[in-house]
Amino acid sequence: MNLSNTTMASYAFLKDMYRDTYFPADLVKKAESILNDLCREIEKSRPSNLSELYALTHAATDKFNDLQEEFYERDSEIETAAREAIAEDFANIAKAYGFAEADVEELIATRDW
Repeated sequence: MNLSNTTMASYAFLKDMYRDTYFPADLVKKAESILNDLCREIEKSRPSNLSELYALTHAATDKFNDLQEEFYERDSEIETAAREAIAEDFANIAKAYGFAEADVEELIATRDW
């Protein structure tokens, strides 16, 4: 399913992670898929308030938590640069879907990275 939100349809997710060889490209691609799936879920369920949005972003964050182990196995990790890239993308997603007031830390509150 293509994204109907034109901003997100053309958005370059995790660009700083793709540019850094410390992060395995195939794992960054998996991370990008999590973010694309989040956009699809937002478009499908159309959250009407921050609580509904946060439920979706927390589920996506939990998928990043699961992905962290794969980064460790490849001598990498979701560290400062990755955290910043991921958080920025979550914030941009929220903004693109009409939730500019969303708190970035709350968007990824369930993170363990």
